[in-house]
Amino acid sequence: MDTSDIIGLVIVIIVGLSLVGLSVPLLMGRGAWLIAGYNTMSKEEQEHWDGPALARFAGKILLVIGLLTVTLMPVMCIFKFLWLTVLYTVLVVGLGVFAAVWCNTGKRFRK
Repeated sequence: MDTSDIIGLVIVIIVGLSLVGLSVPLLMGRGAWLIAGYNTMSKEEQEHWDGPALARFAGKILLVIGLLTVTLMPVMCIFKFLWLTVLYTVLVVGLGVFAAVWCNTGKRFRK
């Protein structure tokens, strides 16, 4: 590994740990203002949504993505496994699509 690989690895680990750190207040049901779309609603619209439940769900998704970033990406960088990059991409995009569909169907987070 040369210097640019090590710098990239450090950046990936910092980003992954930042995602894990951001998930903590969301998992506690706080910080719903971090969720895009929810924070742009008027107060009247936000009253129709269960903000803490939505924050906990977003925190779970963010925690999984952060842990995947911290674990899979360094292994991929060190051992140069291309299939891990594909797996990481599929998992993150899949989680994002799942979260968007889950939140917007079935009125799960409506009051």
